[in-house]
Amino acid sequence: MIEILTSANPWWHKTISFAETCSWRAGATLAQKMRDNDFAANERVLIAIENNEIAGFCTFTNKDELPPEYDFTPFIGFLFVDEKRRGHRLSEKLIDAACNLAKAQGFTTIHVMSGEVGLYEKYGFEKLGDYATIFGTTDQLFAKSL
Repeated sequence: MIEILTSANPWWHKTISFAETCSWRAGATLAQKMRDNDFAANERVLIAIENNEIAGFCTFTNKDELPPEYDFTPFIGFLFVDEKRRGHRLSEKLIDAACNLAKAQGFTTIHVMSGEVGLYEKYGFEKLGDYATIFGTTDQLFAKSL
């Protein structure tokens, strides 16, 4: 099951705990962003739930790690599925839910910044190119028509 969260959702604080203790170092960044409720009104955290436990998460946001001069929007970010829950198509379900949320908000395209090779292409994303990030690194920008 995929749950779409705002800070009022009962899963919000459980997701903060899950994110800050997950094996991916970016989880701590998401946990802090959630603690600070650093989200625009239309942005959301999405979680995958299996057996009444959080199995993974992602975000739906207006911006990601691109410098402000780029006007790409919206983005799927912080996609993570717990290692013991992989192989259950949870990444695909999270991505699909974020795409549906984007469509419901009137967007016709959704984006992802990632260093992963071969992951997003299998979900219908096309690589637009390599872009410098606000962190001084370079990542791939992917887009998918909705």
